[in-house]
Amino acid sequence: MTAPTQDRPQIYLITPPDPDPESFGPLLSRVLDAHPVACLRLQTALQDSDRIARIADALREIAHARDVALVIERHALLAERLGLDGVHLPDGGRGLRKLRADLGKDMIIGAFCGTSRHDGMSAGEAGADYIAFGPVGDAGLGDGQTAPHELFEWWSQMIELPIVAEGALTPELVESLTPVTDFFAFGAEVWDTPDPVATLTGMVERMG
Repeated sequence: MTAPTQDRPQIYLITPPDPDPESFGPLLSRVLDAHPVACLRLQTALQDSDRIARIADALREIAHARDVALVIERHALLAERLGLDGVHLPDGGRGLRKLRADLGKDMIIGAFCGTSRHDGMSAGEAGADYIAFGPVGDAGLGDGQTAPHELFEWWSQMIELPIVAEGALTPELVESLTPVTDFFAFGAEVWDTPDPVATLTGMVERMG
């Protein structure tokens, strides 16, 4: 993933946890056909590699048919074995340097660094392709900290590595962060609505 060349950020989608391919696949297809998407992240808490593989195979077929990169959360070894485009690390840059050496330069490695500028910079130095900060909105989870606008503003001015804004995004936050982020990662904000295509359209419209 590289920083967008156009004026507005690109779309990055996060699947629901452990999505059922039969029900989620057609919905994902409709969303991807409605809007250009840069990357799709498979979110999974499963420990059954066979089940993960079945989900990943189905999503890969849908995503790659539309030139959308597919990364998997956590399971770096599966990313390589299943022919995925990369891995997303939810715990910052922990083990990232070795992972980069193991996977090579062509695999996407992203790192979620919460609200920490320092963790983001460390992950970048270790070889991350993008840094995700969040939640940017009030998720009502964890310790309640949010990634402030100032963090994105500073990063966009000082660091070339692409950044992703994610977590409890609202149309108002999308509009506010559009000038200072490279990607918006939408998950539950889209999937948990009656019409995900319309919801995503509304978010995109707030990007200007």
